[in-house]
Amino acid sequence: WSIGTDTGINLLDPGDNPHDNLQFLYFCTAVISAVYKHQDLLRVSIASAANDHRLGANEAPPAIISIFLGEQLEDVFNQIASGSATASKQGGLMGLGTPVLPPLPRHAGDRNRTSPFAFTGNKWEFRALGSSQSVSFPAMLLNTIVAEAIDDLATRLEASGAGDLAAQVFEVVSESYANNRQICFDGDGYSEAWHEEAGKRGLLNLRTTPEALPQFISPSTVQVFSKYKVLDKRELQARYEVYVEQYITKVNIEAETAANMGRTLILPAALRQVTMCDEAGIDSLTDEVRGLTEELVSRLKVLEAANANHPHGTPIKHAEYMRDKVLPAMVSAREVADDLELIVADDLWPLPKYQEMLFVK
Repeated sequence: WSIGTDTGINLLDPGDNPHDNLQFLYFCTAVISAVYKHQDLLRVSIASAANDHRLGANEAPPAIISIFLGEQLEDVFNQIASGSATASKQGGLMGLGTPVLPPLPRHAGDRNRTSPFAFTGNKWEFRALGSSQSVSFPAMLLNTIVAEAIDDLATRLEASGAGDLAAQVFEVVSESYANNRQICFDGDGYSEAWHEEAGKRGLLNLRTTPEALPQFISPSTVQVFSKYKVLDKRELQARYEVYVEQYITKVNIEAETAANMGRTLILPAALRQVTMCDEAGIDSLTDEVRGLTEELVSRLKVLEAANANHPHGTPIKHAEYMRDKVLPAMVSAREVADDLELIVADDLWPLPKYQEMLFVK
């Protein structure tokens, strides 16, 4: 995501010396301000039942929204915050650890795959979107909140009156960055230390969709969307209710599917293994498989009961029930299925095993 003029000028192109590029610093600061002020909205824009599984794992960034500026820009903005910016770090060379291979140029920004919102050259990468998600909603949201931030910076500049425009821009940029720098983080987003630090900085950690969705109808959200005539309060409320219903429906379907797979695929395989061990007269193996099979039946019944007895109340309470009761019941049933996978014969197991998917086939 980036910003350009109607004549093709990229307003987020830092050039070779970002510390001298006031136009870039102005618009980059607006983005930093927007992301800090509306971190809750960015989290809402990527909230879904599927993405809750992904965030914070397997190269997906965590649910905490933060900005990665890169070594060069972070140094420039720190200089600005201290009162002056006189130089920009250059990338240098990247050694590959062996004299046989030549050193390669290293970009001064580099990258951090654990950051949800990173500056990469002349654009921002919002990496927290799910693979099946349309970019239209996050893009619309970014356009709106950054427009608000640019509006705010322009208002401050206009209030400065006549004078040295460069000095006034520098002052506004310095003040804005100082007020919003808490959102900038260049370390490991997966670490527990960052989660603790983020809490101290006042950053939100909305781990699940039911936690995130109410932010979509918060007063600050209604204010920014209404001010720029993008969505009014009623339209926001309608979308909020649809997103909550989608979450409930998807978890319900997943739970029904998990229970069905457990009963019609895994349970029959386990029963056949029990019979085979019993016929072989090996009581210890029979008892082992029988115990896990009985536990699977018990947990499948808990899952089916949880998914059948939904509470009556507000939609968000319903979503919280699906998160707190149905999803844990699915995980509980899956744990026993994983144990059975290790001891049921390959020719009886009806699904691809993990070792087959990863190593064998």
